[in-house]
Amino acid sequence: MTSGRRVTMADVARSAGVSPTTASFVLSGREGVRISEGARARVRDAAEALGYRPNATARSLRTKSTKTIGFVSDGITTTPFAGDVVRGALEAAAERDHALIITETGGAGSSESAVVNVLLDRQADAVILATMFTRYVVPPKELHGRRVVLLNCLAPGFEAPSVIPDEIAAGREAGRVLLDAGHRSGIWAIGGHQAVPATPEGIFAGIERMRGLQEVLRAQRAMLDGVVECEWNAEDGYREVRALLTSGVPPRALVCSTDRVSFGAYQALAEAGLSVPGDVSIISFDDQDIASWLRPALTTLALPHYEMGRRAVELVFDKEAQVSGVHRVTMPLRERGSVAAPRP
Repeated sequence: MTSGRRVTMADVARSAGVSPTTASFVLSGREGVRISEGARARVRDAAEALGYRPNATARSLRTKSTKTIGFVSDGITTTPFAGDVVRGALEAAAERDHALIITETGGAGSSESAVVNVLLDRQADAVILATMFTRYVVPPKELHGRRVVLLNCLAPGFEAPSVIPDEIAAGREAGRVLLDAGHRSGIWAIGGHQAVPATPEGIFAGIERMRGLQEVLRAQRAMLDGVVECEWNAEDGYREVRALLTSGVPPRALVCSTDRVSFGAYQALAEAGLSVPGDVSIISFDDQDIASWLRPALTTLALPHYEMGRRAVELVFDKEAQVSGVHRVTMPLRERGSVAAPRP
């Protein structure tokens, strides 16, 4: 073959000494056609020797499928979480002989529509619309009536399944861990609902985690002593726990909204001469790298990024789940050394 020219079905047929129709039947796996084993072997050998690859465009016209899934995110691919989310989606797509086309919009609505249009122009079989943190979204109008799965976001009224972490169950589990350790009082939530000026309506994850936590505590006739609303960063955790300690109301257990908040809490407690978990137990959410490096290592509920990526792709092929529905993925507990029984 001439260098640079695409090998065609006719080239394979000519090399194998069969008709193009016969070569097409063999390479497409067509059954019920009387073709000798010798001819089949010659066609396969010729295709391999020539480096033949099927024409995806022609195949898509015939099968009505391009075997591609568009993955559109606001910023997830540039965060530390991207690896597991994308890896889960890639592996699930590959298992179904599909390719994942990964794009990012930076959170701009106009960019989102432009990216979606590019994917639709290329006849992507489906689109996964993903967000960096769980929130409500308004999908681009171009996606209405298309095969869509929402990943880490929700869109009430939009007919598509959503995949989100089970934050409510994670909040319940956090409460159970503290209760099982014997905590009934002196429990404070740091981060809370995130009802701060930057996000007056709160953050979805914080609201759901608090809901599950309070539900479990109330069921056992225990209550939070208080909720400190703040941003979800290490400096916020440090500042608020330091203020709590200097107020003369020392906590016995902290439920921190994120591992970063927990990091700040550790620093504030250490400065005050208090130990974790001897004086104060801490449980958190997310399971970022820092959680296992803290000393003692932090007990936390992990965001199931890999499982969410896989589940989103699985739902693309689940016809029964295509209309709507919220699919919650379990946040596993990572039990480490930051929770213990309260001192008498």
